[in-house]
Amino acid sequence: MSRRLSPSGGRSSRLGLVAGLVASLALPGVLLSSSQPARAQGTPGLMEFRWDNSKDYRKLYFFQTDTTRLKLSDYYLILRPKDRKTAILKLTVSLPKSFDSKIEPNRVKLCRMSEGGMLKRTRCDKQIPATVEVNQKAGTIEIFPETPISDKSTIGVFMRIFNPFNIGMYQFNALAQAPGDIPISSYLGSWLIQIDANASN
Repeated sequence: MSRRLSPSGGRSSRLGLVAGLVASLALPGVLLSSSQPARAQGTPGLMEFRWDNSKDYRKLYFFQTDTTRLKLSDYYLILRPKDRKTAILKLTVSLPKSFDSKIEPNRVKLCRMSEGGMLKRTRCDKQIPATVEVNQKAGTIEIFPETPISDKSTIGVFMRIFNPFNIGMYQFNALAQAPGDIPISSYLGSWLIQIDANASN
């Protein structure tokens, strides 16, 4: 014998079902807050969680030696030849203001990179002579190589810093200025950095 629900009972059941689905989709380590800046975003793992779905967004490869908050970590922010179409006269990395880690210019290097995989680790093969300027308030790292960098090899930004306290995901953006008369920087893509509460397995 089938049981017929009253209209109010049907609405309550549906609301309960929706609440259950939302709870089951909650991701540990993802900071969901109305005050959270829109630049704290996805993860390089199995799933990405993004608020600003832009058709112009491009994901860039990176590697971290440690994702645990407050731990000392090496960051390798990679730019492959397919990520850029021109030589680079100036490279800017913009960070969200919520990424509250102190970055020292002498701990930031521009390198020719060897991209890692299953059998080898990502590493800085050769440092590229460059001047590094960090504007902590503006959330920018500006890198001026001594000579324009060709788009024929894999390069990247290496930095050794302490991870921030706040867990979540942070979007770093890469902007590059090409040689020419017009000093305009164009968007190359973004690295999505994850910070965890505990050491990842």
